[in-house]
Amino acid sequence: MNNPSQNRAAWLLMLSAAAILMITMGARQSMGLFIAPINEATGLGIVSISFALAIGQFVWGAVQPIFGAIADKHGAGPVLVFGTFLLAAGLALTPFADSQWSLLATLGLLSAAGAGAGSFSILIGATASQLPPERRSFASGFINAGGSAGQFVFAPLAQALIHSFGWIAAMLTLAASSLLTLPLIAGLRRKPIAPTAVAVASPVTPTSDSEKTLREQLREAMRNRSYILLHLGFFTCGFHIAFLVTHLPGEVALCSLPASVSATSLALIGLFNIAGSLTAGALGNRYRMKYVLGAMYASRVVIIGLYLISPRTALTFYLFAAGLGFSWLATVPPTAGLVAKLFGTRYLGTLFGLTLLSHQIGGFFGAWLGGITISRFGDYHWMWYADIVLAAVAALLCLPIREARVPQRAALA
Repeated sequence: MNNPSQNRAAWLLMLSAAAILMITMGARQSMGLFIAPINEATGLGIVSISFALAIGQFVWGAVQPIFGAIADKHGAGPVLVFGTFLLAAGLALTPFADSQWSLLATLGLLSAAGAGAGSFSILIGATASQLPPERRSFASGFINAGGSAGQFVFAPLAQALIHSFGWIAAMLTLAASSLLTLPLIAGLRRKPIAPTAVAVASPVTPTSDSEKTLREQLREAMRNRSYILLHLGFFTCGFHIAFLVTHLPGEVALCSLPASVSATSLALIGLFNIAGSLTAGALGNRYRMKYVLGAMYASRVVIIGLYLISPRTALTFYLFAAGLGFSWLATVPPTAGLVAKLFGTRYLGTLFGLTLLSHQIGGFFGAWLGGITISRFGDYHWMWYADIVLAAVAALLCLPIREARVPQRAALA
């Protein structure tokens, strides 16, 4: 892509999508900081609040193939606008929730569905179809880095607001901030950017992709072993992330460390995942994405193991956050890239949305079982052991995925 106007259009597209994800993910990934304040204010209990957030994890994933299908058919703009207002409404109504049912409605349904409408599958699907093949992996990593930047910015901001003005003011501030996505949506409404002659080889012929109906494409995908393996691995990723983003503040509190350590750790995860996401996107242009993905899952086995044998100090949490942050959501670019290589981009919003549903089914169990574990055993040791086992299995599941070799020309693009 040497045309200056095409370059500008591509960067505007990627910047707009990354900024939208920064806001929606930043607000969503900060919710773990509110568990203790909400519990103190309502007396609902850690298990009940964890369950509401677990439902939110599931809803966030469940709506993405639905919104992805709508975006594939009618465009991403209407979906993003609708999601913005859902997210803002859910966050703004949370301070008025005084029962588990009302908390399920606000954090579990409204805000989660709104964040899902402005998340990976819709944004990556909207951009991939407008970019040439050799830029899609980098674009996925760049957009994903936006979500990590949101966590880096919003986690310490939310904690500072909670400390200075109380959790209600902090929640309302997040609700107002979510409306900042509205002017950014216009950046996604562009004409497709003409592809170059370089294309990444795929085991599936993409020329037939546009001739298939969504139902035919879904039927084919569900019979594809590689696609199913991606789902299973992404389930593990969701389990890890939801457990940590929900219960890391509780783990820090168990170690008698201040809440600022939690906020700083979450911010460091987001900061280091910016580098991880960009690295994953760049590596996906040079190496087989399944190996990039498998290496990220395997690294979590080592990092969590090192954490378990280390002293529980603030420095340990910061190093743990930095190490784990590098692979945190950097699994998204290779996963989305593999889906696109297998089936093309025509229905990428729907097909990648379904893998995110698997991710969030894992997220439901990570958030919910974390609450049950701390309530029953008084610590999170069994969850850490489960994390290690699942990460090892996910790394092994990447190996049988069928993926064409990356042509040398594409690697140099």
